[in-house]
Amino acid sequence: MLSRTADHLFWMSRYTERAENTARMLDVNYQTSLLPQSTGVAQVGWQGLLSISELSPDYESKYGAVSARDVMDFMVRDEKNSSSIISCLKNARENARAVRGTLTTEVWETQNQTYLEIFRMLRNGDFERDPGQFFEWVKFRSHLSRGVTVGTMLQDEALHFMRLGTFLERADNTARLVDVKFHAVQSDFYGAASEKDQEYDFYHWSAILRSVSAFEIYRRVYRNVIKPERVAELLILRADMPRSLAASLHGVVNNLQMVTDDQTCETVRRAGKLYADLQYARIDEILATGLHAYLTQFLDRVNELGVCISRDFLVLATA
Repeated sequence: MLSRTADHLFWMSRYTERAENTARMLDVNYQTSLLPQSTGVAQVGWQGLLSISELSPDYESKYGAVSARDVMDFMVRDEKNSSSIISCLKNARENARAVRGTLTTEVWETQNQTYLEIFRMLRNGDFERDPGQFFEWVKFRSHLSRGVTVGTMLQDEALHFMRLGTFLERADNTARLVDVKFHAVQSDFYGAASEKDQEYDFYHWSAILRSVSAFEIYRRVYRNVIKPERVAELLILRADMPRSLAASLHGVVNNLQMVTDDQTCETVRRAGKLYADLQYARIDEILATGLHAYLTQFLDRVNELGVCISRDFLVLATA
């Protein structure tokens, strides 16, 4: 496959997944902002969202003080923000248009319709009327895109590069979500908490689990009260949890192996080593050494893996 075609397919999927994950992060912040809490605590949550997305400088240069309304506007409809939902869906559609002949009609029409529909929704005020429903719509369109892709595309290199983009982006975003939300919680994982704190923690962790469609899975796997260390274990180490780091890296490794050759085996080795580290890790060891440090290192390794994939398979960006 031509590297330019692979590049468009890879980034089409990454942008679609990024739009979904941005919607998930905004949704969990929006839901937790509805809980009883001080203005300062709520503001810390929105600041954390900007910092984990590495958007704080761009936001501050345009809006100044952090507010829920401005952060959501910046991350949903601001076309100058390359990581906003509208920008991601626009870029996904442009990449799809560039390789229209490689895609099935169903895949192209899904991408194109999503792009056209979000402009209509924003213009008509659907986002302002019900942010939660808007975020659900973004997530649904991403689900639809993946389902149509897997259900209609030939099982060849094109599909593997699309799936590779999806899983790599998901690993990056899940790590960022877990990092910012755990970092924001001030209470000790294992310390005693008041009844009020325990009630807040329940809704806090429930919102995080729901943001990655893991609340029902958590209940099925652990069958008891929600504990932070088990939330971390589910979202990091459980390979049977679809949006976990382990499951995402499993998808990366599998799809890389389908497109690799003798010249690109080093990239597969890097991906395999990162996946193996997740397979044999223990959550108590991760928490003992520091969750933030662990996730920061994981994000660095994922970024390095993305650079290797670009170097070996895709079109290199020019300065």
